[in-house]
Amino acid sequence: MSKSNMTHLEKIKETIIEDKLLSEEEKSSSFKKIEEWIAEDRGMDLLYQDLTAISSRIRPLLAELGLV
Repeated sequence: MSKSNMTHLEKIKETIIEDKLLSEEEKSSSFKKIEEWIAEDRGMDLLYQDLTAISSRIRPLLAELGLV
């Protein structure tokens, strides 16, 4: 996995942790999806699709980070 992808994932994780609107279940599901992605090393576009399927609130978080 590239260093830039790992940097993006760390930013995504930090932002999800800090978000006040996501439930603990949504946060947990998001982290599981990120860990699956790391294990499978899939494309970032697929990760975004999977994460936004968990909660509509995640897309604005990714946009704030400049990742979508």
